[in-house]
Amino acid sequence: MRNLRARRSTALGAIVLTIPLLAGGALGTAAASAAAVPAVQTQQSAEASAGKQLRALEASFKGRIGAYAIDTATGKTIAYRSGERFPMLSTFKAFVAAAVLHKARTSEPGLMDKVVTWTRADLKPNSPVTEKHVKDGLSVARLCEAAITLSDNTAGNMLLKQIGGPAGLTAYLRTLKDPISRLDRWETELNDWSPKERRDTTTPASMARDLRALTTGNALHAKDRERLTAWLIATKTGDARIRAGLPKSWTVGDKTGTSSAYGAANDIAVVWPGKSAAPIIMSIYTNRRAADASYDDKVVADTATILARGLGRL
Repeated sequence: MRNLRARRSTALGAIVLTIPLLAGGALGTAAASAAAVPAVQTQQSAEASAGKQLRALEASFKGRIGAYAIDTATGKTIAYRSGERFPMLSTFKAFVAAAVLHKARTSEPGLMDKVVTWTRADLKPNSPVTEKHVKDGLSVARLCEAAITLSDNTAGNMLLKQIGGPAGLTAYLRTLKDPISRLDRWETELNDWSPKERRDTTTPASMARDLRALTTGNALHAKDRERLTAWLIATKTGDARIRAGLPKSWTVGDKTGTSSAYGAANDIAVVWPGKSAAPIIMSIYTNRRAADASYDDKVVADTATILARGLGRL
């Protein structure tokens, strides 16, 4: 709830400041200030309602929910525990793919077509694509596709090797003006998380802003942005998470992350409510209180519904 209150003051200030510019003059300023009151109250009500629903969902979930949503059409945000640390898990794979695309564009032409090989000793659990290509390897582009769409763990490690390992990804995140997110270990060790762990962690707000920069901003070249977005839309692992909480007619591009430790389940997404609609960015991270608890896809889906409703899109 602290995050919701903190966002209120920022969001309300933005609304009151922008409306007078449209009205113009002293009378316009006065009229706009009066007109801003219902808008402010509406936003306050939406945030308060979302916070109440997420608190209730947390209580039934017996865990912790961190969420941050941005409506890129209006600039409105909904935040809940958005500044708390959660394990990044496999959501890092969207960003390592972006880092590779950026490197190929700026300093290593031909990188995406480079064929990478590995040994059976390099294979990690949950590597449905790379386990079939030990003899012939895969191009970096195919590794990006495997890492995002099927969360192939060996593919994630092979991509990390192209940018200097976990430290290289952390450095790339810093270029996105993210001072918080960090990757310290490789797959699958990075999934070993506990509430006191700071390694391999992020915050929902950080991930949402990073994803926005990559998919709707200028952090990537336009062609690379389109390529990354296409991989996200083709993801096969997120059908029961953010996608499940939104109308089937909406287009969702997402990247999931899951761990058996503390039942952690994450999903980050760029969401298009319609063909011509500006996208929504969603970042949802969850974990349970018990170390041996199982994860819950439905709590992620329900959180997505609450966020979309809070932004006035449902």
